[in-house]
Amino acid sequence: MMTLPELTVLRPASVAEAVQALRDNPGARLLAGGTDIVPNLKYGMYDTQRLVALRGLSRELRYVREQDGQFLLGALCTIEELSESPVVRERLPALADACRQIAGPQLRRMGTLGGNLCLDTRCVYVNQTYFWRSALGFCLKKDGTACHVVAGGKRCVAAASNDTAPVLLAFEARVRLVSPRGERVVPLRDFYLADGTHNTVLQPDELLVEVQVPARAASMRQAFAKLRTRAAIDFPALNLAVAMELAGNALRSVSLAVSALAARPALIKGLEDLTGKPADARLAEELGRRAHKQCKPLTNIGVDPEWRRDVLPVLVRRAVLRALESP
Repeated sequence: MMTLPELTVLRPASVAEAVQALRDNPGARLLAGGTDIVPNLKYGMYDTQRLVALRGLSRELRYVREQDGQFLLGALCTIEELSESPVVRERLPALADACRQIAGPQLRRMGTLGGNLCLDTRCVYVNQTYFWRSALGFCLKKDGTACHVVAGGKRCVAAASNDTAPVLLAFEARVRLVSPRGERVVPLRDFYLADGTHNTVLQPDELLVEVQVPARAASMRQAFAKLRTRAAIDFPALNLAVAMELAGNALRSVSLAVSALAARPALIKGLEDLTGKPADARLAEELGRRAHKQCKPLTNIGVDPEWRRDVLPVLVRRAVLRALESP
């Protein structure tokens, strides 16, 4: 039986109190919906004795607004709220679709947008019981010195598993971060790091409080796609999002974000030369080909990496064609 360690739960009533609690309690971790941190605590993956619970910040950080030429999404919006929000469903349908495909209904009711964006990376060698990990000699991410995915690897390659990230990355969203030193706004493309041990730029006393999506995302042809072992509940074996601006039937711009393959979500590079090309099935094929060339899955999750790579262009083509068929 896996049980929670003994913990002290701090309950701040404001963002200012929350970030100060993080500063005053080194090693403390955040508790929002708890859908990820609770099982990881049971696995013994974190050496922490204090949690900073964020439920008292709901009034401050739970909202969906259109303001100043952008959509503002509070970090404590639940995944269920975003999937059912009329604004999100009508203006940012790919985000609503991604939220509908996260976990199951109970977890969507508890999990939050901020929690999903800051979701810890996963690996078949670390998301196990302490006994299992100790029998293997541990790994780079927790208690060990060896990577069991990449022989001789010096950097953890546990996979990002957040479904909202590729959509918001394709939208060129930004995140607002607050600490006792003040606040900063970071483009999502700069928020993630290529290190599975800690794959964001968040500092220990910093809190993600808001996601900012440019208003032009609402006029984009967009789609989200997810591959998983089962049709529900499972973490992604692969996920992606496409967002395109059209001028008539010609492509004005395109963003294609792919995730669940490495420690951070990634934008497919070098798509600028497609500007002006017809937005059709040939474009879908070309985007799939380029994604296949740039993405090389690893054995960091329990799904065959070569199969994931072979499925990638198929998933890209389907997503692009679905986006082009949308109103």
